[in-house]
Amino acid sequence: MNMKLIIHTDGLSKGNPGPGAIGATLKDVNGKAVASIAQAIGVTTNNVAEYKALIAALEKAHQLGAVDVEIRSDSELMVRQVTGRYKVKSPLIAPLYMQVNKLLSKFNAVKITHIPRELNAEADELANLAIKAKKMGQP
Repeated sequence: MNMKLIIHTDGLSKGNPGPGAIGATLKDVNGKAVASIAQAIGVTTNNVAEYKALIAALEKAHQLGAVDVEIRSDSELMVRQVTGRYKVKSPLIAPLYMQVNKLLSKFNAVKITHIPRELNAEADELANLAIKAKKMGQP
């Protein structure tokens, strides 16, 4: 079975740097939710959070047995770095970038697309829920 997943990821930081969180949705090609991620990740920057969201989503997709992934993110910087259009210069991002590439190599086919923020509302909402839950003392 060649499972393909459509992944939406978002990372945020309230303060940049500040309290961070990640959100992601993993859906099959028919739009049926397969998994979601909402997790506070501690103090970080927006860009680091974006990468951590992608890493968590790729790890989950691999665990679920996906062979093809289509990634959609509203982080233009991350998408352009992962696709090779921009160089990674930040020492904070470089190890995360290498981890993303290692994970991407586990899939037969990968497509990554920059999408407008309004088309990424579900992943954004998950990240925001994680940050709110953390503020309220929930794990």
